[in-house]
Amino acid sequence: MGAKITIIGAGSVGATIAYTMSNIDIASEIVLIDINKKKVEGEVLDITQGTAFRGPISIVGGEYEDAAGSDIVIITSGVGRKPGQTRIDLTQTNVNILKSITPEIVKYAPDAKYIIVSNPVDVLTYVFTKISGLPENQIVGSGTLLDTARLRSTMSDFYKVNQRNCHAFVFGEHGDSCFVPWSCAKISGIPLEQYKDRMPASMVPAEKWDCEKVEEHVRTSGGQIIANKGATFYAIANSVIDLCKKLLSAYDSIACLSSLMHGEYGIEDVCLNVLTVVGPNGIKGKIEMPLTDEEVAKLKHSADVLKDVINQIEI
Repeated sequence: MGAKITIIGAGSVGATIAYTMSNIDIASEIVLIDINKKKVEGEVLDITQGTAFRGPISIVGGEYEDAAGSDIVIITSGVGRKPGQTRIDLTQTNVNILKSITPEIVKYAPDAKYIIVSNPVDVLTYVFTKISGLPENQIVGSGTLLDTARLRSTMSDFYKVNQRNCHAFVFGEHGDSCFVPWSCAKISGIPLEQYKDRMPASMVPAEKWDCEKVEEHVRTSGGQIIANKGATFYAIANSVIDLCKKLLSAYDSIACLSSLMHGEYGIEDVCLNVLTVVGPNGIKGKIEMPLTDEEVAKLKHSADVLKDVINQIEI
């Protein structure tokens, strides 16, 4: 028996999550909720007609009460940044949307694990944590899970090796102040800075690995996709479904996710992306990687950037 998963928001991201989820055996029931009822009706009909090619699955458009009994609730609602709009203006708008959603959904699904996907994801994860009244272990922001996938994809392409052999993470904010702790980056257990010297001569890339260039790519590739096609939704959908699998698994996993900090690396009262233990009981805690002093400083800077935004909004 699969899980019951509710998705709030039937825009590009929410609908793509629902569609992708309908093609794999993770959920037996998917509920899609959005203020735009016609959009929900169309998405549900389109997705449902494609499920004739798989085992039975229930996909319905519903109201908040239909989320009762959900194992996972995914929140994707929000608006994109408009020309001339400041980041703070956008943040307050999406905070207000989240504030309107939170009491309604929590009332009907108090035991669900909540995945916050809407941007700015770290700020909204913080707001949801503060206003929902739910235990912190039930709340996780998708954060830099996708950024980390972009990083590993770049490593894989450069060194022509399976992504599963690439171990590196994106820490901090899901945004401009994110960074890669290169001191901990490895390929199959070999520190990245040593890997080229240990490769077979025939496999050594002609170019030199450039950490700054790679970090810039990780930070800007989402914006490049938006500039080219208007929105990002395929990769974020896959990353959210991967997170759902972790929450529904029999064992805990470790991933770079956003949740409230409680003194790790000397940082408190902000949601930030660091190594997090996540599994069937939600978030169990964080694992402190042995960062360099410079990397800790970058993490604290990222926390300060987010705190500055939080201090300028009304929660």
